[in-house]
Amino acid sequence: MTLPVEYDEASGTVVLRTEATCYVLRVDRTVLHVHWGAPLPLEDAVGLPVRSEPDNSFAGPFDGVEEYPVEGGARFGVPALEVRFADGQSPVEPEVTGVRVVGAGHVVVSLRDRVRPLAWETHYRVPPGGDVLERWTEFEHTGTSGPLLLVRHAAAHWPLPRRQRWRMSAVHGGWSDEHRLARTEVAVGETTLTSRRGHTGHQANPWVALDTGGADEEQGEVWATALAASGSWRLTVQRTAAGEAGVVLGEGHEGAEIALAPGRRHVTPVSVAMYSSGGFGAVSRAFHIYVRRHVLPHPGESRPVLYNSWEATAFETSEEGQLRLARRAAGLGVELFVVDDGWFGTRDDDRSGLGDWTPHPGRFPRGLRPLADEVHRLGMAFGLWVEPEMTNQDSELFRRHPEYVLHLPDRAPTELRHQLVLDFSRHEVTEWAYGRLRRVIAEHTVDFLKWDFNRSFTEAGARGGGPDARRVHIEHARGVHRVLDRLRAEFPRLRIESCAGGGGRTDLAMLARTDQVWTSDNTDAVGRLAIQHGFSQVYPARVMAAWVTDSPNPLTGRRVPLAFRFHSAMAGVLGIGGDLDRWTPAELAEAARLIGLYKDIRPLVQHGHQYRLLAPGDGALTAVQYVGPDAGRTVVLVWRPGAWYGPAHPPLRLRGLDADARYRDEDTGAEWSGATLMGFGLPLPGLPDGDCASALVRLRRVA
Repeated sequence: MTLPVEYDEASGTVVLRTEATCYVLRVDRTVLHVHWGAPLPLEDAVGLPVRSEPDNSFAGPFDGVEEYPVEGGARFGVPALEVRFADGQSPVEPEVTGVRVVGAGHVVVSLRDRVRPLAWETHYRVPPGGDVLERWTEFEHTGTSGPLLLVRHAAAHWPLPRRQRWRMSAVHGGWSDEHRLARTEVAVGETTLTSRRGHTGHQANPWVALDTGGADEEQGEVWATALAASGSWRLTVQRTAAGEAGVVLGEGHEGAEIALAPGRRHVTPVSVAMYSSGGFGAVSRAFHIYVRRHVLPHPGESRPVLYNSWEATAFETSEEGQLRLARRAAGLGVELFVVDDGWFGTRDDDRSGLGDWTPHPGRFPRGLRPLADEVHRLGMAFGLWVEPEMTNQDSELFRRHPEYVLHLPDRAPTELRHQLVLDFSRHEVTEWAYGRLRRVIAEHTVDFLKWDFNRSFTEAGARGGGPDARRVHIEHARGVHRVLDRLRAEFPRLRIESCAGGGGRTDLAMLARTDQVWTSDNTDAVGRLAIQHGFSQVYPARVMAAWVTDSPNPLTGRRVPLAFRFHSAMAGVLGIGGDLDRWTPAELAEAARLIGLYKDIRPLVQHGHQYRLLAPGDGALTAVQYVGPDAGRTVVLVWRPGAWYGPAHPPLRLRGLDADARYRDEDTGAEWSGATLMGFGLPLPGLPDGDCASALVRLRRVA
């Protein structure tokens, strides 16, 4: 049996193996990179040379080839580690102090500065059952006096093979326009993606994929990496004129330094990475498998169909209105009913009440328990919207504890959305939040929290000042993680959705503590196709919450047929967000039918393998396919956003099927072989005329 980690002590060669790839490093005075890509036998890996620049190069001898480059010596690339010691000096002189293999798939390389009081360990781990590698770094102040500052403290540096050209795939956007995929040539120099906002951000996401320009969905070499961090972050792609390239990624942004006291340790978040020769689609499926197997708290669960009251009521919530919506939702087959903003404190608009997590006395004079009991009697779980990290100045919380707010005492606080951020880097604030949420969950038998975060940091710093005053950009998110961990431990039935004004906090660290992500506040079914396409590059449909809302859309004003709206949302975790009091009997009947259809295909969408057949913007159609783990069933969703009068589109060439089997269309009875469906393609279903036409095809293996 091939071991996930092999270590040849004589040569210092370490080989890490996934199911289809390997990663080779060499331990000498420092740790040098050898290979990342196709599998190699240990005996060949031992003999491989380490890449280096020619002697007359102006580059340093270690540039581009060190596993974890530091600031100091003849190194001129992007450092993963930069330190400011007590005397103000920064150069680091690393030396290896040991290599140890921990269990079957975990290797640790220990290093220290040659004379100064700093030691660190670089961890490599191969999670079983996939092609993803994990890396992180742990630092320790080994001295007895004075703190040192970690100026840069990356989780990892991922060196890439030497190539003449590199292309970068990443996502960009903004509020209601998240996860827009872009592929661009990597310039010689440094290309940095970052969030300085204290949260993951709408504008970028902490992952990147690199190829040499020829990869597509189905073929070509791709290297990709992501960071499991929920606060500020920084990711830098470096490319030299000689073709060296690598990715450095870690928590914080420039200036987010960490003061390390004597004897103290700091552990970075995990960086995950993978290589595939099967194109971008194979990379995405590998990430999806990793998230389901190794990240999510309850990966085997199917996410319920939910109803959320926000777009029906906004702040005009009331017990009577919510009960009426709950009964209509239950009649459609909804499984989770969520009361959104406006249920608490004096929350009549967005200017007051945040932080006062008790039922609004005017809107819920009997409290929330009667509503929760009725929702449960109707056969649905009960959920609440909360925004625990925020407060309004017009709130009892702010009047009692203005010191909880994240801002500096001598700076004027900046309000965004009429609210201020609470400082979750402080123990007393997270204790308050945990206690308040614990009470809400227990008193109202809450099954689900929609945990929102609607503004970025401003005037952020430690109230007492000090050398690591901007550490809050890291520690706030870690405080959120601790609260979530405690709540889930105390309430095992509780399920949570990560929301941040839409998709502003989508990352692997939040997914380790939540069950799904609110992808975007943009619920336009056409606009969502591109957002969902970018989201799926790393994150699986199992966590991608998507709603069916009213037409015309509240954000864009676009008019979209009900079937198209459903088909768009059925590509992820289906939710309903429209005003059911205004839906016609025909619309309600159609919605109930489509919800039943979604429940039938839910195992494929949420637990199957995803194939992006046609990307948004590549032509008239967009199409995505989900295949069950045994290829026994598949579902294809097809959308045509605009009317099309050009030549007929060729058949859709499906993926992931059993070539020797036959598949029957469950609705028409037509049959094809798997070989035909993947080679010739699936004849396109008839689409209605005009704009916003869509179709859903279910195929089942019959022989």
